[in-house]
Amino acid sequence: MIRVESEDEVVALLQWAQRDGVPVTFRAAGTSLSGQAISDSVLIALGDNWNGHEIRGQGMQIRLQPGVIGAQANAWLAPFGRKIGPDPASINACKIGGIVANNASGMCCGTAQNTYHTLAGIRLVLADGSRLDTEDAASVTAFRNRHDALLERLATLGRQTRANAELAARIRHKYRLKNTTGLSLNALVDFDDPLEILSHLLVGSEGTLGFISAVTYNTVVDHPNKASALIVFSNVETCCNAVTVLKTQPVSAVELLDRRSLRSVQNKPGMPEFVQHLSETACALLIESRAASPSLLREQLALIMKALASFAVEKQVDFTEDPVANARLWAIRKDTFPAVGAVRKTGTTVIIEDVTFPVEQLAIGVNRLIALFDKHHYDEAILFGHALEGNLHFVFTQGFNSAEEITRYQAFMDDVAQLVAVEFGGSLKAEHGTGRNMAPFVELEWGSEAYQLMWQLKRLLDPNGILNPDVVLSEDPQIHLKHFKPLPAADELVDKCIECGFCEPVCPSKGLTLSPRQRIVIWRDIQARKRAGVDTAELEAAYQYQGIDTCAATGLCAQRCPGGINTGDLMKKLRSRDADRRKTAEWLATHFATALQGMRFTLHVANGARMLLGAPRLAKLSAQMTRLSKGQVPQWTTAMPQPEKTIRFSPAATDGRPRVVYLAACVSRAMGPAAADKEQMSLYDKTRSLLEKAGYQVVIPDNLDSLCCGQPFASKGYAEQADHKRQELIGALLQASRGGLDPIYCDTSPCTLRLVQDLGETRLDLYDPVRFIRTHLMDRLDFTPQQAPIAVHVTCSTQHLGESQALIDLARRCANTVVIPEGIHCCGFAGDKGFTTPELNAHALRSLKTAVHSCSEGISTSRTCEIGLSQHGGIDYHGLVYLVDRVTKARTH
Repeated sequence: MIRVESEDEVVALLQWAQRDGVPVTFRAAGTSLSGQAISDSVLIALGDNWNGHEIRGQGMQIRLQPGVIGAQANAWLAPFGRKIGPDPASINACKIGGIVANNASGMCCGTAQNTYHTLAGIRLVLADGSRLDTEDAASVTAFRNRHDALLERLATLGRQTRANAELAARIRHKYRLKNTTGLSLNALVDFDDPLEILSHLLVGSEGTLGFISAVTYNTVVDHPNKASALIVFSNVETCCNAVTVLKTQPVSAVELLDRRSLRSVQNKPGMPEFVQHLSETACALLIESRAASPSLLREQLALIMKALASFAVEKQVDFTEDPVANARLWAIRKDTFPAVGAVRKTGTTVIIEDVTFPVEQLAIGVNRLIALFDKHHYDEAILFGHALEGNLHFVFTQGFNSAEEITRYQAFMDDVAQLVAVEFGGSLKAEHGTGRNMAPFVELEWGSEAYQLMWQLKRLLDPNGILNPDVVLSEDPQIHLKHFKPLPAADELVDKCIECGFCEPVCPSKGLTLSPRQRIVIWRDIQARKRAGVDTAELEAAYQYQGIDTCAATGLCAQRCPGGINTGDLMKKLRSRDADRRKTAEWLATHFATALQGMRFTLHVANGARMLLGAPRLAKLSAQMTRLSKGQVPQWTTAMPQPEKTIRFSPAATDGRPRVVYLAACVSRAMGPAAADKEQMSLYDKTRSLLEKAGYQVVIPDNLDSLCCGQPFASKGYAEQADHKRQELIGALLQASRGGLDPIYCDTSPCTLRLVQDLGETRLDLYDPVRFIRTHLMDRLDFTPQQAPIAVHVTCSTQHLGESQALIDLARRCANTVVIPEGIHCCGFAGDKGFTTPELNAHALRSLKTAVHSCSEGISTSRTCEIGLSQHGGIDYHGLVYLVDRVTKARTH
């Protein structure tokens, strides 16, 4: 794999590939599971520097580089009430390069708003390294001069196609449906300008005709008001007849779910209870309507329900505008795919296919597909899809470890192709891209004449066949039965992974070492090699740093994973396997106050060295020592805390104020502000001051310096000691809070997260800073927002606690301008890794300084995170309480 950072690098690689006849494949995020972005030759993957964007005309257009994640493009457009047209289910992970190359659509996109129909301009590189930017007059002129023969040939093919009435009619018919099978032949009938033909041929070409280095979209309206309903009919026929009626109604999405798909999620938390008791032939529609205003939305809902009034309904959840209820309904649809993955046998994979029937024949098509599941014994298969377009996804599990299983799969795919493409004249791929899996069936669907036209286009633009061979078009009729991706058993924690890559955008080590997907893939390979008797010592030695040591283990990957897989749990398990200092860990756990004092002493020594040597010299010397000691000696930076004094607290004998138990985390007990920080009050003093300002009596647990939530032990693989410290702390908090009567404020969100997990019957009213302030202080304080901009870092634990938006909202209550750096999901400090593996923290925050240049201060809810943020952001980061205290006064009643 070669990671490219510029168009010049792509051009050079293509020129070398042409010279040597070496095939190349382009890869953006690689979320597809259809074989578009794999290679046994040169894989060209996008690096960091493909995230450029330009918003034009108040959001009416947006120009994007291929490395931009789809959801990020929509975040940039949101203030204008606009979005890009395509809305694939993978939009939080897939990149623009893949969205364009697959002509992806989605639940609301239909055919009118896909990339092909919303394309305003494109910048591309052809197989010979030549470039074209259709929005640059000079580029267009130069391209016309150099490629006159190519453009004339495209124009001729267009004229010939349009003159062939039968072929032109077939092409128009095919694209009346959702269709991504083969190349975009509609470009030849929709346009006569060869540059427009070329631009639109690149859409959906899956990297087989050229490299897309930028695209400009005409954006679409993103209506803010929406409502959803779940309506269940007694059978497929009634359900599909309702779809036909809804086609003319003001709906933005209509998702069909067959009984199998509903059954796959019926026991999930939050599912309507009636789902468990539906009839065996039930079929449901999840309907969404969007509008510019609440009144218009309600008018639309009335029209929709009137249109459906004549249909017999088995059960329904009425239209709701409540965002929480909406999210719960859409979770039914989104959980179906991972639900199948969760029940598959280890070693098998999940196949998701994507076909289109003419919507008027949808009911017959659904029943015929279900019959094929039964015929070929895919008993766990489910069916769902974008019903308005006749677009169905079906999901099933498949093993490829025996000839019998491969034969069964081949027979099933042959039957599906015959059913959809021949009998119904539908599309074998509607929005997922042809890939390798459908390449052998393109001629069956399109017919020989159209198929040969696709090959003419391929050979015209890629005469040496070096671009992504065997994808979209292949001369090998068995290509879909070769090169299966193995998914061998590795560990029960990750065996359900389908390697979709949804986890990767939030991983701080991606691009430095490995992503969660790559950690799992390589660990699977190591385990398979071991079972085969292969020596894996060298591979495991490399994996120690690449996989285990540089994993932040924050669990953000689990939030994005369709199956909820936490790759960090596997890394912690492997650390536990290698944790060979149990006696030391036991001593530290039982003498924690002494260990904490030792940490303060170490910080004293470091601070003394700073005063003696000076900050620049100490930083340079420390970096060398950290490197030479392989992380055993922590790295000193100017953001290194000074030692914090031991907390000494004597509560008043009598106090009528409401009580709050204040748990100061061990890091905030040991680590004070950095010497260069403009704010020199400790987090403990600032927090206590704020709580008392709000009218609370602060209570401190007994023997505080001996207490710890256990996180430092857990992160190093010492689970027994970690659990012991956690239980000890819970006992102390129960005592301090009078058996859970008083609220408990913890000043560090990672500690709060560890404590609230698996509390069971234990009655503790635990709060992180965000939740406590928004719950208990808002009506006790008056806020006067400051003018100075504030940067906000939402820690991983804050995200897990569900307080991300609340933190942002609080910051906006405190400051008129709030900056949330895009693309930074985890700071990578990860407890102490910012000291011992500083490159992880530096990599995760490589874009921070530019993002926060307009701010003089940042806020967060984790003292250790703030160290790395201060160092790499170039501004001081403090706990949230510093900001809240600064802009508030006690409310007088």
